Amino acid sequence: MGSTEPILQKVLGVGIIGCGEVCQTVHLPTLGHLSDYFQVTYLCDVSSDALQHCKKKVARQEPETTRDVATLCASPSVDVVFITNSNEYHAAHAIIALQHNKHVLLEKPASITIRDADAIVAAESKSRGKVFVGYMRRYAAAFVDAIEEIGGVEKILYARVRDIIGPNHIFVDQSGTFPKKFSDFAPADTEDIANRNTELLTQALEVECGVEQSDRSKRFWRILGGLGSHDLSAMREALGMPTSVKGVSYNFPFWNVLFQYPGFAVSYESGMDQVPRFDAHIEMYSAKKTVRVQYDTPYVKGLPTTLHICESVNGTYKESMIRRTYEDPYTLEIMELYKMIVEGKQIKTTAADAKKDLEIFGMIMRAGFPVLDTSKIKSNGDAVQNGY
Repeated sequence: MGSTEPILQKVLGVGIIGCGEVCQTVHLPTLGHLSDYFQVTYLCDVSSDALQHCKKKVARQEPETTRDVATLCASPSVDVVFITNSNEYHAAHAIIALQHNKHVLLEKPASITIRDADAIVAAESKSRGKVFVGYMRRYAAAFVDAIEEIGGVEKILYARVRDIIGPNHIFVDQSGTFPKKFSDFAPADTEDIANRNTELLTQALEVECGVEQSDRSKRFWRILGGLGSHDLSAMREALGMPTSVKGVSYNFPFWNVLFQYPGFAVSYESGMDQVPRFDAHIEMYSAKKTVRVQYDTPYVKGLPTTLHICESVNGTYKESMIRRTYEDPYTLEIMELYKMIVEGKQIKTTAADAKKDLEIFGMIMRAGFPVLDTSKIKSNGDAVQNGY
């Protein structure tokens, strides 16, 4: 008779830096569901109230807490560091984790500048830890299946990337996770993030993109690093890198970009309004087949990502909707992280891969905003190394 003993497997200790909305709504619940694989052992945040709130949400055991990133990264109870705090700190904190030979799940954007992206890659090359960038949409089962479908078509004629969503708080409020926001920040922390934001945007826009800083250009760069990175990262995997940007229309809260690829164009349309719906998809057209991946909000667990195929079969129209699993993209993503750490599996969302998003952002900015006089630009190439 077969054994009924459970199969023992390694449970990874997780340290989370940043106890805000994404941590509370996504990572703590998901890691709790995956308790056979992960255990949250340490939390770090500049808000003491956030730490007190989140440590009560951790399943099975109460984690240690700290305001100091290096303390968390040095802990022997931590195998992998989740970096889910403000974008300004992503690169600096990833580097600290790598210096302590920890694996890293780095929420997107991995960095705000190419300079910092290169610094992450360099730190990873000297570390026993590896970086896994959190592009969860690319781990959705429907997206993985769509890549196979797209690879089988004879010629792509056109593609569209769309992401038009309503107020994010509506989805978060209906997630059943009851996240809370805190404001007990020290003046020094508030000043530090403001100074970092100023330096990073100057580096990104003026030094690397060569465009003028303005309220419009700074806001658009933040949008691209936020909502845009999901869309454009998926576009890259499905279709490759564009050769150029033919046009940009930015009229906040909506924007459009027309990309040129060899032999076809891709329209990227996105925006935010007050209608409570989540319309995000990537769609590819060929002569006899259309392939679309349809996403729903990731904040409400269990909403499926679906694959839609419309095709001509012997002159007959055929439409298929495929839902391979109800497992959400975050769960699938984190299990790929587990396989990377425990089994040594190669991953696709590396730090080097994430740098390509910044290259696309630069193409967009140069096509849509006034270009600077480059003779007046001075780079600060070492700034990330001094980060807290």
